[in-house]
Amino acid sequence: MNAVELKKNGGPEVLEIIEKETPAPGSDQLLIKQKAIGINFIDIYQRNGLYPVDLPFTPGFEGSGIIEKAGYGVEDFIPGERVAYAAAAKTYAEYTVVDTENAVKIPDKLSFESAAALMLQGMTAHYLAKSTYHISENDRVLIHAGAGGVGRLLIQLAKSAGAEVFTTVSTKEKSQIAAACGADHVILYTMKDFRAEIERIAGKRALSVVYDSVGKATFLNSMACLRPRGYLVSFGQSSGKVDPVDPGLLSSSGSLFLTRPTLFHYIADRESLVNRAGEMFQLLLEKKISLLIGETFPLSKVREAQSLLESRKSVGKILLIP
Repeated sequence: MNAVELKKNGGPEVLEIIEKETPAPGSDQLLIKQKAIGINFIDIYQRNGLYPVDLPFTPGFEGSGIIEKAGYGVEDFIPGERVAYAAAAKTYAEYTVVDTENAVKIPDKLSFESAAALMLQGMTAHYLAKSTYHISENDRVLIHAGAGGVGRLLIQLAKSAGAEVFTTVSTKEKSQIAAACGADHVILYTMKDFRAEIERIAGKRALSVVYDSVGKATFLNSMACLRPRGYLVSFGQSSGKVDPVDPGLLSSSGSLFLTRPTLFHYIADRESLVNRAGEMFQLLLEKKISLLIGETFPLSKVREAQSLLESRKSVGKILLIP
């Protein structure tokens, strides 16, 4: 089979297409013939060395496909079934092996592309809106990168809960996308200071929660927008790693809560994984949320695909199609 491999850390140029033996499933594992593979910032962080990995390394956590073969002891899955997964490994390949505890079945009417696109980003939006901080109708919420994969879904979940939603985007095109998702206030941060604009609309320290996937460039101003006992949810760092924070700053700013969550702690048990994925699948099928798949690339164009995501110019989910 063909797979992507990096032998050293660096830019997209270190990603290589190699030929390797198709893996065999072990006990309680599934061999998946992949149909769609999700690309995420964590893949880039592993490639550039921000998140250290043992080299050589095949990136990827997320995808969807058809079960080719089931390993010993597998009872709940059979070859030919359609599945998706978000806590797998080495998914940048034509085939991958997935533990049964990390796989969920795809509803009949849902495409492979939609299922792959909803796993990491969909379940991330789900836990952020419903578990890290449970958004309610009395909340004012700021969601950075509102036109991105998580941002679009998070806006929709926040609006369905009745919250007033502020969001930041970088271009006029992206502002239209975020507005179409239901955001009440879309701030073009390349033209306006987002903190000043929020204070103009809502007053100082008016927000219940800020969801910040940008990191270094937005962190302190995000914190400054929060009401006393508000939540700063830092779940990404596309602009760079956040500088160390003195806990005293949280106290002096109003006894704020700061958390740096990750999806895998919110789907650590089988029930949580199935419920979060199942709820997002159902919301999409019932057209209560919309999903935007931006661009798809063949596996051979993985460098271009990661470069697009890293540029922060992409709109919607980027997928590799083996």
